[in-house]
Amino acid sequence: MTRARMYYDEDADLSVLNNKTIAIVGYGSQGHAHALNLKDSGIDVIVGLYEGSRSWARAENEGLAVYPTAEAAAKADLVMILLPDEVQRDIYNRDIAPHLGTGKTLAFAHGFNIHFSQIVPSQEVDVLMVAPKGPGHLVRRVFTEGKGVPCLFAVEQDASGRARTTAMAYARAIGGTRAGILETTFREEAETDLFGEQTVLCGGLTALIKAGFETLVEAGYQPELAYFECLHEVKLIVDLIVEGGLAKMRDSISNTAEFGDYTRGPRIVDERTKAEMKKILAEIQNGEFAKQWVLDSQANYASFKAMRRREAEHPIEEVGADLRKMMSWLRS
Repeated sequence: MTRARMYYDEDADLSVLNNKTIAIVGYGSQGHAHALNLKDSGIDVIVGLYEGSRSWARAENEGLAVYPTAEAAAKADLVMILLPDEVQRDIYNRDIAPHLGTGKTLAFAHGFNIHFSQIVPSQEVDVLMVAPKGPGHLVRRVFTEGKGVPCLFAVEQDASGRARTTAMAYARAIGGTRAGILETTFREEAETDLFGEQTVLCGGLTALIKAGFETLVEAGYQPELAYFECLHEVKLIVDLIVEGGLAKMRDSISNTAEFGDYTRGPRIVDERTKAEMKKILAEIQNGEFAKQWVLDSQANYASFKAMRRREAEHPIEEVGADLRKMMSWLRS
């Protein structure tokens, strides 16, 4: 198996962004982190928001110049869109596209809208991606500590011949090259990101947690005990895996737990699970998931809101809320 190359500070030329104005569109989790990290790196950065945005005053209070999105796009050499996937197309078409032309750069932190053709930029624009592999608050916090969060970077369109160096410079400016950045494509990032979320990190994990909780409660065990065993301790195990892989986790647990891992784990996640994972991956690759999500967003999130309400009513949420009130270390 070929090992991918990681790039670091010495591989990225920050001066590429000298005399450039970067507009960050959106000031949520990723938006505030990118904007503030760029500012601290000496880059000329502005923020684009809709009139009346609750984030407007916050961004200004943090020392950033804020403009309506269309005006920010007109002023900028590089426009980084950091908005929810499902709203990007309309804002791009209305406020950003009219102000993009030769020499300008359009950037994303996720490949969804480009790969699934929700946004189709003109051929005269550079299109790149810099995607931190961590939430925005972490991207900001570790930057202020002199460290960074690893990033993926990609070029979809290189009209200027300089898109790759621009992407790497941007990654350095937000701290990514301190930890290492990995080159990919919009297609690879979009499809693997959706797959990971749906089958392991979010969908797979939450379904597994709920199934374990329900099994214990239905067998007559205390819901509080089931919560601790099937949800609370997940973080303890995941932290060990992140720190040193599966091997460190297995070295840290009891021999009894390790034996149960080897002998029972494959009975829970077996070939049937992997077959379903392949179906889910196919739905991502052929655009079926993207179509379903876009249509639901256009229908005022009817299915999404119903599922969110239903999940909020699951007993594990009520039990967890009560238990977390007793956990003083969480409040700190």
